[in-house]
Amino acid sequence: MAVAKIFNIQSFSTTDGPGIRTVVFFQGCNLSCAWCHNPESRLPDAPEAFIQEKCIGCGACGAGGECYAQARIKTCREFTPDGLFRLLEIDLPYLKNSGGGVTFSGGECMLQADFLEEMVKICSEKGIHTAVDTAGHVPYEWLTRVNPNMFLYDIKALSPEVHKKLVGVDGVLIWENLEKLLRDGFRVQVRIPCVPGANWDELPLIFEKLRDIGAADVELLAYHRLGEGKNELYNLSGKEVPAFKPPTKKEMEELWNLLSFPRK
Repeated sequence: MAVAKIFNIQSFSTTDGPGIRTVVFFQGCNLSCAWCHNPESRLPDAPEAFIQEKCIGCGACGAGGECYAQARIKTCREFTPDGLFRLLEIDLPYLKNSGGGVTFSGGECMLQADFLEEMVKICSEKGIHTAVDTAGHVPYEWLTRVNPNMFLYDIKALSPEVHKKLVGVDGVLIWENLEKLLRDGFRVQVRIPCVPGANWDELPLIFEKLRDIGAADVELLAYHRLGEGKNELYNLSGKEVPAFKPPTKKEMEELWNLLSFPRK
C-alpha cells in the first residue's frame, strides 16, 4: 500500500476549489519558486522548525532527547490512504453540505501520484468532490491517471527564460500539459500568482496565451507575505529569498480588467 508524506492538513478553506474544502499538503516539490509560501515543503522530508520563544535552554535536544518545551517541531507525518481518509472523514458533513470537498496540494502532490490516485478513488467512492492543486511539471500520464474532479493548475510565467529564472524550470512541460488537459476535456481552473517585481510583466502575455488555448476558468492570486520568515523558522539556508511587495487592490483590479475573464 502506498504511503505519503503530509506536512499540513487545513480545514475550512474557501479558496482552494468550490465550497468549503479540507486541504491536504503533500511534502516535496520539484520547483523552486522565488516567492514560495511553503519553502519547508520543497525537501522530500520536512525540516524541523525551531521556535526560539519556546526554548527553555534545557539542552535535551542537543543530547538527542525530546524537546519538552516543544520548541523543536517536525510537521511531516506519513499516512496510508485509509489512514488519511479516516482523518478527513471527520469533515464530511460540512464538506458535502457546502458543495465542497478535499483539495490535494503541496509542495507538489503529483510527485506522490500512486498515493494520490488511491485517495481520489476513495473520495470518489464516498461521493466527495476532489481537486488537485498542481504546477503540472510531471508526465501527462500521471495527471490523467489520478483524474480528480478538477485541477487547480498553477501558471507562473510564459517565456522559458523568465520561467526558469523564477521557478527553476523552463515551463515548457507545464504549458504542454495544460493544453492537453484542456483539449481532453478535464475541468481545469488556471491559477496565476501575481507578484510585482517577479512575474508582473509576464501577466499580459500569460492572459493572451490562455485565451489562445481556450482556458475559460482563471483565478488571479495576489502575492502575500504570509510565508516570509519560514526560512529562518525552519533553518533553511543556501538560497537568498527576495523580498517582494504585495500588489495593491487597484493593481489587482487593473489586472482583472486586462484579463477580461469572468471572476469565479
